[in-house]
Amino acid sequence: MVALAATLAIQVFTSLAATAPAVLAPELAQTMGVAPQWIGLFVGIVYVGAMLASLASPGFIERYGAIRVSQFCVLLCAAGTILIGLLPASFAGLLVAVAIMIGVGYGPITPASSQILARTTPPSQMGLMFSIKQTGVPAGAALAGALLPIAALTMGWRAALVTVGLVGLGVVVAAQSTRRALDSDRTPGQAFSLPAILSRLKLVAKSPPLAELARLGFAYAAVQVCLSSYLVVFLHGALQWSLVASGLALTVSTIGGVIGRIVWGALTDRVLGPRRALSLIGLLAAICGIAMAFATPAWPAWIVLSVAALFGGTAIGWNGVQLSELARQAPPGSAGAVTGAASFITFGGVVIGPPLFAALTALTDGYRTGFLVMATVSLAAASVLHFRTPVGAIPVRQ
Repeated sequence: MVALAATLAIQVFTSLAATAPAVLAPELAQTMGVAPQWIGLFVGIVYVGAMLASLASPGFIERYGAIRVSQFCVLLCAAGTILIGLLPASFAGLLVAVAIMIGVGYGPITPASSQILARTTPPSQMGLMFSIKQTGVPAGAALAGALLPIAALTMGWRAALVTVGLVGLGVVVAAQSTRRALDSDRTPGQAFSLPAILSRLKLVAKSPPLAELARLGFAYAAVQVCLSSYLVVFLHGALQWSLVASGLALTVSTIGGVIGRIVWGALTDRVLGPRRALSLIGLLAAICGIAMAFATPAWPAWIVLSVAALFGGTAIGWNGVQLSELARQAPPGSAGAVTGAASFITFGGVVIGPPLFAALTALTDGYRTGFLVMATVSLAAASVLHFRTPVGAIPVRQ
């Protein structure tokens, strides 16, 4: 429970920091003189940093310990949010560097937590425990959607971001009390090398179950981050909702993701198994994407919020199931390395998704095409997993 609490708190903060610029995109874009929909480019750059950092992180985790690496990552995310809050409009180009900083801080969090949870969780409970830990991602986004628009109205968006960064410093201090127990498996003399990094990718590529899970993560991650990045901008710009109401919708969606991760984790362990659960998640997410594409200002708010909740429960709810199965299928002691390599592939979807959505929005002068493409991606990935993967190819090892 100490491991779960520590990793969950760290995940919540880093998700909050990574989501904050998207939530405040309308205000931030107006001040910086850029179009709001191009927040997707910022998000894409964040995940380029996360993608590279996740692949390189296992060596650091083995040498310094998962908690110490996580503390450093929290500091990077906190510094990034503070810098955005302090950055003058004339230096808007530096947002690229700040996005990379936040991404480098965000990327190693999942491999680090997987390393901890893989050795502290019974195999029969891994789906649920990993899913609970992964609720930190939508929980952080939900906090951002609920609190930051209000904070921006009361103290300004810059002060709101600086406050987020200061909270991160508190998380670093709190995590220190767990380091002795949770970093006991570190290897101080561990060396870093490019061949070692590439060997992790080869390990995933040569294992059919691991490669299947990594490819699925690529597709589902693209859909998830587009939902989180564009829901506020879509509702505010296309459906003419207020910023506070749009932020509330993101909160509803991410709360759906929190609930979804726990429910899907429990169903995976006890009823469905990972393959069926992940296929069903993709199908439901595709239906929600289609519904969102055809939403209009005339739709009642309760219908839009219901779609947003189910969309979050699926497009955000998949990750714990995938990560727990990666840890099950990983060779003993290598959960962090396997997760880092698979996350490198998964983050590829995050890098491609938001800029693609932004380009489709700009070309078609609307958000409908973007949501339809994301629905197609989700449905295609679910279909491939359901029809092409033989039953039992991704077994649950006890």
